Amino acid sequence: MKARKDTHKIFKRFLIFVKDFITNRPYLNQHQSLINHFPTLNADQQPVHIDNDTFVVAITEAEIQARVRELGRQIEQDYKGKTPILIGLLNGAFIFTADLCRAITDIDIEIDFYKLSSYGDAKISSGNVKLLKPIDADIKGRDVIVIDDIVDSGLSMNYIREALLQKEPNSLKFCALLFKEGVSELTFKIDYIGFTIPKHFVIGYGLDYKQKKRNLKSIYRLSE
Repeated sequence: MKARKDTHKIFKRFLIFVKDFITNRPYLNQHQSLINHFPTLNADQQPVHIDNDTFVVAITEAEIQARVRELGRQIEQDYKGKTPILIGLLNGAFIFTADLCRAITDIDIEIDFYKLSSYGDAKISSGNVKLLKPIDADIKGRDVIVIDDIVDSGLSMNYIREALLQKEPNSLKFCALLFKEGVSELTFKIDYIGFTIPKHFVIGYGLDYKQKKRNLKSIYRLSE
């Protein structure tokens, strides 16, 4: 009997403690300020700052991955029974190329890389394309897909197309994650396009500004 009374007393003291705790520390009314202390819970939507520039989310990680899977399935269908060589353009397309390769599972593929430069540290293409690394593969008689992060002026793509056609591939197609509206000077059509975007400067998912922010999971645009 005494044990039951002691238990009852302890329980009453516990209820008093809880009531006092809630009364003096009204956390239920402070949830918004608590969330603001943990921006990483929604980090994919946070602006990114570089020097005096602010970038905001344009295409989320989920949207990118869904589109990459779609492109992978399309390439599988188009190259059924073949083994295409995917040529990624460094440095910008390295993440896109890797994810696209993993999205292609029903056919065999080979990988190689080109490295060009037309931006430097600027926000717009310089108009001068420099070859920094040629491909190593022998593509004569092979099916080739060039993988780029973004088609802006189109100068790099024109340069690569002319160079690769001289190597006599069986077929040559082009895939770009991003295609800027109204700025391209391409002399041919891009076969696979992830997203068509306005004339914004973008970073993330492999794209950089002064070699920074390639590791962002989403794509961000320069805020106006």
